[in-house]
Amino acid sequence: MKKIILLGLTALLGACQSMTPKASLDGEVFYLQRIALPPAATLSVSLQDVSLMDAPAVTLAEQKGPVKGQVPLPFHLSYDPAQIKPGHTYSVSARIELDGKLLFITTERNAVQLNGQDPQPLRLRVDAVAH
Repeated sequence: MKKIILLGLTALLGACQSMTPKASLDGEVFYLQRIALPPAATLSVSLQDVSLMDAPAVTLAEQKGPVKGQVPLPFHLSYDPAQIKPGHTYSVSARIELDGKLLFITTERNAVQLNGQDPQPLRLRVDAVAH
């Protein structure tokens, strides 16, 4: 009997999760330098609400993990459209690190509308950081 109840609760929780509407942005990160990334490099891509000038950006979605292959590096950001507020400004940024040391970062603003009309795949250029 406990197994049946547990299965029922599991199914109910799964149904609740699938009811949360999700939207996504797909794209790729690239750089212009003709150099290979070290195998231990990590890629971080985030979608942020950058509306307030005097406050930190609010992260709505983030993908972070080891780099797989070489540029262009694909990414997929899933976000909850209920968090999108009219009149707010949203941006996507990326960074590539090695052992906590920044190698590449987006230096231009990559604004997105999040209204279904953003070009996909998004192309984010990252620039090398001088050390």
